[in-house]
Amino acid sequence: MISFLQSAFYFILLISVVVFIHEYGHYYFAKKYKVTVTDFSIGFGKELFGWFDKDGTRWKVCLIPLGGYVKFFGDSNAASKPSKSSEVNSKDHHKLLANKPLYQRAIIVAAGPIANFILAIFIFSLIFMIKGKDSSIPIIQEVQKESPAASAGLKAGDQISFINGTKIESINEVSALINMPGADDVIQLEVTRNSKLLKFEIIPIVKSGTDSLGNKSQRKMIGIKIAPLNNKMDRQQLGPAKAIYYAFKETYKTITLTLSYLGNVIGGSASPDQLGGPIKIAQITGQVADYGFFPFLSIMAYISISLGLINLFPIPLLDGGHLFFYLIEFARGKPLSEKIQEYFYRFGFFLLFTLMFFATFNDLKGLGLF
Repeated sequence: MISFLQSAFYFILLISVVVFIHEYGHYYFAKKYKVTVTDFSIGFGKELFGWFDKDGTRWKVCLIPLGGYVKFFGDSNAASKPSKSSEVNSKDHHKLLANKPLYQRAIIVAAGPIANFILAIFIFSLIFMIKGKDSSIPIIQEVQKESPAASAGLKAGDQISFINGTKIESINEVSALINMPGADDVIQLEVTRNSKLLKFEIIPIVKSGTDSLGNKSQRKMIGIKIAPLNNKMDRQQLGPAKAIYYAFKETYKTITLTLSYLGNVIGGSASPDQLGGPIKIAQITGQVADYGFFPFLSIMAYISISLGLINLFPIPLLDGGHLFFYLIEFARGKPLSEKIQEYFYRFGFFLLFTLMFFATFNDLKGLGLF
């Protein structure tokens, strides 16, 4: 019970911070462009407590801690679906998001995901400045006999330089990149041997096991044991400029790897089993928090990136769906009709519900309930 309560606490804390930053991005630019905000909510459902600010915005915390929203004046629901203009008094039209210039609407909508990326960059920068950035060079210490690595020609002493085209800057990246689902089952490995860069193609063996947190997982094994150069971990504290630079790189790399995986899932070349929902996030958050403050901050950064990225998908009801409508409006010179937008919103609701159902099913399957 204590473990469950701890996981729930850390999950709610993480989600609340990430969602608050996302919604504050919308709120900040809405206020800047004089769009009236009626509600700023953390969570959904029944309001637990809240207050009005001097501008009349209701700030509230609600019962279901699985997201949040900023509701603009004239919106018919929490997903910023606008009401019909005819339903709003003409003297209040200046308060509406829909009546602002297209570029202002686009900035207000895009500000949420961008705020999530900024939060991740800030967290990574903080970690690199205080905790330091690991830059240990990974060296192959041992190659198992008759393993995929041995068959490919890898040798003890090789320095791992690239995996699937990604430069290796830390020993911690090796396992993650080997196990990142790719377009096929072949891992492109580049090593430095005697000052020469050599390329290898390796077909891994997939085995059932557990990850570092003890969760069931399918892992790709190529039959090598790695260690840092001279068996010494190298972690260096960075100055602000370098920390921000590497924080940008980490955020960008996470986005590209995530998009690559999702693209492969859609294309059918990668399994969707790794897609998780709230249960899996809560479980992992609680487990990581046990390792300390900085690992908890790190998982918060990655969840923030995921939230920002998902919200940019062109699905109605998400920020990306609104931006897609604005793109069509820009191309046509006028917005889509309210009737067509209604059809899109219904499709978006169905799609989001299906994705949430699938992610939750994956979570329960991972717990051994299916």
